[in-house]
Amino acid sequence: MMVCIRKIAILLLALALNACDKPGLAPKNEPYRFVIPAHFPKPAFDTGNPASRAGVQLGRMLFYDTRLSADNQVSCASCHDPKLAFSDGVKLSDAGVSATALLRNSPALFNMAWANNGLFWDGGATNLESQAFAPLTAHDEMAQDLDQLVMELNAAPAYVSGFQQAFNEPVSAQNVAKALSQFQRSLISADSKYDRYRLNSHGESLTVDELKGQALVRQKCQSCRAGELFTDQSFHNNGINSDFSNTQHEGIIQGRYRITYEPADLGKFKTPSLRNLAFTAPYMHDGRFDTLDEVVRHYSNDIKGSTTLSSHLPKEGFGFSQLEKKQIIAFLHTLNDYSFTENPNHQKLANH
Repeated sequence: MMVCIRKIAILLLALALNACDKPGLAPKNEPYRFVIPAHFPKPAFDTGNPASRAGVQLGRMLFYDTRLSADNQVSCASCHDPKLAFSDGVKLSDAGVSATALLRNSPALFNMAWANNGLFWDGGATNLESQAFAPLTAHDEMAQDLDQLVMELNAAPAYVSGFQQAFNEPVSAQNVAKALSQFQRSLISADSKYDRYRLNSHGESLTVDELKGQALVRQKCQSCRAGELFTDQSFHNNGINSDFSNTQHEGIIQGRYRITYEPADLGKFKTPSLRNLAFTAPYMHDGRFDTLDEVVRHYSNDIKGSTTLSSHLPKEGFGFSQLEKKQIIAFLHTLNDYSFTENPNHQKLANH
């Protein structure tokens, strides 16, 4: 009798394991619930990568793990520091495996759940899932062989169980990208002084200069810095260059044109958000401006004309007065979210 019971138990266990191995079976894991700020639009992406709590946690582990690089010295966080709103504070990073300076400034990472119109400065990646493979494999960044990465992660029991919990699948390069994407979409920044004022929260108010700066930003910048995200997620030639004939490095200074080959896209680059500018200097796709004063001066008096210059920019610049420049910068500082940069849930796990 005991032998029969044991045989039945073994059979039931085998059937259960077989069911768990079926492809497409939903992972036994809670969905990740995004807390969408009340004044934000709804995210409009559909990537086939629904976020789960285990997926976000797995992505967080991977984001800080140097095993993602060929020499086990470089992680995603090497160029995306949470204390700098996930930027790196340098003009052109040389933190990659080759120690060669990159040709573009490392963008900040926040409110990525709304980034549905191409990533990288030229929009060369469709979504976060496809974007991840570029830094992972690029010679001057992480230079990792994806098969080697899978092997290294499989050697860590925490990852073997983590991938099973998040995806009900073994470790794979595809799911590395999915987990990283889930973590990055969880990075929502919406608790600045401006946000508290906007939502009438905690009795927050803006000073006279901040309010006048807000009015100037709305009047002069709103066409490209739209809505509560303070970006239209699009691409514009903002007049920092007028000559785009240099085709070196696969035409990297030509901006969006190198992706679309449309002449109208020459010199167009993705519009970054105005949020968290206190943490994300230097500015522009090549990090050419060290301070916000330089940025405002550019739009005031130093715009360079060309056939693809944004129609929202006057060729002669906006001609801001010194007081107006001061007021614009005062308002921009109300968009800094200190709770975001100090959020322990975004930082490296203490025991990993």
